[in-house]
Amino acid sequence: MATRKKQEYNNESITSLKGADRVRKRPGVIFGSDGLEGCEHSVFEILSNSIDEAREGYGDRIKITKFDNGSIEIEDFGRGIPVDFNKSENRYNWELVFCEMYAGGKYNTNNAESYEYSLGLNGLGLCATQYSSEYMDVEIYREGKKFTLHFEHGENIGGLKSEETLRKQTGTKIKWKPDIEVFTDILIPTKYFEDVLKRQAIVNSGLLFIYKDSKGEKEFFYKNGIEDYVKEIAGDSAISSVKCYSSERTGKDRADKPEYKVKLSCAFAFSNRVKLMEYYHNSSWLEHGGSPERAAKQAFVSQIDAFLKNSKKYNKNESKITFSDVEDCLIFVSSSFSTQTSYENQTKKSITNKFIYEAMVDFLKHNLEIYFIENPIEGEKVADQILINKRSREKAEKTRLNLKKTLLGSVDVVNRVQKFVDCRSKDLSLRELYIVEGDSALGACKQSRDANFQAIIPVRGKILNCLKSDYDKIFKNDIIRDIIKVLGCGVEVKSKLSKDLSMFDMESLKWNKIIICTDADVDGFQIRTLILTMLYRLTPTLIQKGFVYIAQSPLFEIETKNKTYFAYNEQEKIEIVDKLDVDKVKYALNRSKGLGENEPDMMWLTTMCPDTRRLIKITPEAAEKTASMFDIMLGDDLQGRKDFISEFGADYISQADIS
Repeated sequence: MATRKKQEYNNESITSLKGADRVRKRPGVIFGSDGLEGCEHSVFEILSNSIDEAREGYGDRIKITKFDNGSIEIEDFGRGIPVDFNKSENRYNWELVFCEMYAGGKYNTNNAESYEYSLGLNGLGLCATQYSSEYMDVEIYREGKKFTLHFEHGENIGGLKSEETLRKQTGTKIKWKPDIEVFTDILIPTKYFEDVLKRQAIVNSGLLFIYKDSKGEKEFFYKNGIEDYVKEIAGDSAISSVKCYSSERTGKDRADKPEYKVKLSCAFAFSNRVKLMEYYHNSSWLEHGGSPERAAKQAFVSQIDAFLKNSKKYNKNESKITFSDVEDCLIFVSSSFSTQTSYENQTKKSITNKFIYEAMVDFLKHNLEIYFIENPIEGEKVADQILINKRSREKAEKTRLNLKKTLLGSVDVVNRVQKFVDCRSKDLSLRELYIVEGDSALGACKQSRDANFQAIIPVRGKILNCLKSDYDKIFKNDIIRDIIKVLGCGVEVKSKLSKDLSMFDMESLKWNKIIICTDADVDGFQIRTLILTMLYRLTPTLIQKGFVYIAQSPLFEIETKNKTYFAYNEQEKIEIVDKLDVDKVKYALNRSKGLGENEPDMMWLTTMCPDTRRLIKITPEAAEKTASMFDIMLGDDLQGRKDFISEFGADYISQADIS
């Protein structure tokens, strides 16, 4: 095979990206991703500029239109972007704004020159979005003129054009199509626009957002901002009134750094049915929190803990509450603004300002202290609910730990499982666990197995019906506990009331195959179904990932002078017998014995030898169908069982007659 000559690494190997290529070849650096999420963030960059204008007092509405071809249009009614010649920069402003990275009008926010509290900071968003577009058309209305610009693939076509206009309303309208050559996906779903516009309406009180697409038009507006939003979320589930507080602070992130201003506001209520924690800064939703989130956790725990101590609500030697106990019943929304902001990156999903954290901790502690003093009855209800959350959490955690100890125990726990027979190999890709029916089958399988990789655990009697039993009863059942111990992976508890009991760990599974092996009779089928139902309820991932099998036992043995044939169903029996009749071979037809009655050689050949056995892999669909049928036959729906027997009973009677 020819080898490719490597290019020499020398002084000419170092290059720099220029112009639009700085974004088009590395969109993830600016937008956080070259996928749909990055494309969505490019929309937010344009929207941010319009919101900043409105926050400065210019424009009371913003229009957003999504077109079916993936293009987007955003129109505001602000002052309109300055486009004329800039003497200090010796360039036209439209070139700086649309074609120059790190150019903009929001670098002096701390000196209150303009855009004191702005979403945009770096002078990157508008230019980067233009660079990453297939095309962009711009209309700017200011000074009695209409200015237009057209861009294609990051390049301006035709320069700046202007004409007189009778329109008195100033503003900026930008229509563009994200470039599929830059992003892997540009078809932004309607839900993204609705979510973003609702959030922006919440934190920009009194600003109307109008969204339009081919399906119609929607408006997003919150007159009282976050207070109205918390009331909407709380509905009639609140156990307290909605409180809203605001404050302004001035401070520094470090002694040698300049001072900056911070505006803080929050709204909250307590509920025993819904919970919500949302943080915004300079209108941007802080999806990953940062300073405000850390401040809220610190302040709420501190003040509520103090109230519980002062009210003597803690039991003697009771542990302190945690934030999760508070969060379980808290609806909290904070919206802060600052003249200087340290975002984690350009996507603005988290802030790191030290002073904002300190100011918000003090702000929240102060107002929570006043809240509990001025609202003693509400405070009692809130404190009681948080203690209920705490004690429920601790009880669930204790139950989970006890369950883990019971089911998993120490490393060598399987050696203490009654009648479990392990295999020698430690190679997880080889190890097989046979779950067999009764002690007699255990003896037969033990003699016929390959002890290197096949282990056996017997089921003593009929296992518990896991569809009808609650978790407490299930985990007291010896058979189920032993099987879970031997599996080694714990259990998945999918219940709102008992989610803390879940301790499933796929990495701890000790087997490559889990094989259910029962007699081919009515009792065997029922035991097999009970085991399968147990696995379906307690460890469904094992089924989903294809670890669970059923070993088919033959129904018939057809013996000739030189060979024994096995038929696993009625059709196979007929085919074998017909062939022997045609060949005029004498044979004896017998029903197969139970597993415990088989000779070791026969057991190995029919059930355990990887080359000759028949295994059925259980799929999630098959397990669900089995559980559903099991519920019909053994569940609480008596009428459902009667209806099933009435409709299908004759089929089973006729099959019994044949065999």
